Amino acid sequence: MLHSADMHRISGDALILEGVTRAFGALKAIDDVTFSVPAGERRAVLGANGAGKTTLFNAITGDFPPTAGRVMFFGEDITRLPPYERIRRGMRRTYQSSLLFRELSVRDNLYLATQGISGGRFSVLRRRDDDALLAATQILLDLVHLDHLSEMPVSLLSHGQQRQLEVGMALAGAPRLILFDEPAAGLSPAERRELVNILQGLPRHIGFVLIEHDLDIALRVVDRVTIMHNGRLLKHGTPQEIENDAEVQAIYMGSGHHGH
Repeated sequence: MLHSADMHRISGDALILEGVTRAFGALKAIDDVTFSVPAGERRAVLGANGAGKTTLFNAITGDFPPTAGRVMFFGEDITRLPPYERIRRGMRRTYQSSLLFRELSVRDNLYLATQGISGGRFSVLRRRDDDALLAATQILLDLVHLDHLSEMPVSLLSHGQQRQLEVGMALAGAPRLILFDEPAAGLSPAERRELVNILQGLPRHIGFVLIEHDLDIALRVVDRVTIMHNGRLLKHGTPQEIENDAEVQAIYMGSGHHGH
C-alpha cells in the first residue's frame, strides 16, 4: 500500500485529510473527514452554521489540532506541527477577526508581512528600503486592488477594504495554499463584487480553500466544492453540480441562504 508521501508524488496533492476528527469532550465537531485538494486547486467548503467548517480549518492550520486522523501538506505529515511551522511551509490563513496594524498604512502592513515571512523581524521604526521587499509589496498592492489607498492608515479603511488587505497579507511570501475564512462576511454588494474580482485574479498556481456562507461568491471563484453537514462530509462536486443539487439547496434554504 502506498504511503501518503508516495501518493503525493504521484497525485500532486497540496492537502490530504485522513479521518480528521476533532472532539470537544463528548461532542465531535468534525467526524472522520477525509478528502484531498490538488496543488493549485481552488476549493470551497460550504455548509450551514454548525456544520464544522471553522473547526476543520483550525485542524488544518494547527490552531486546534485534530484529536484523531492525519493532515498532510505537500506530502509531509503536519498533524502535530504548530501553526508557525505550517506558515514556514507555505500555508496561510485569514481570520474572521482582523489582525491588522490599524495605526499603520496599507503599504506598511503589506511591507511588514513580506518582511516577516522573508525571515526579518518586524522593525517598523527601521524600515529598510529593501528593493526586493518594496517590489513584493507593490505586487501585493496591485493584486488586492489597493494601490490607490497605499498610504491610508488601516483605521480609516472600510470593512471591505480591510478584508482586501487581509487577502494581501495572506499572499505575502509565496504561499502554496491559502485558507480563506469567510472573506465576504459583512461586505456590501459592491465590496463582494470586488472580492470576487480579486480572488478570480489571483495567480493560478496559488491554491486556496474557502469557507464561505455566501453561496454565490463561493461558486464563482472555485473549481470544486465540498459540502459539510453536522460535522461530516456530505458530498463533493463542481460549482454547477452543487448549485443545482436539491439536497444542498435544502440545507441552505433551511439556514436562510440560497443560490440564484
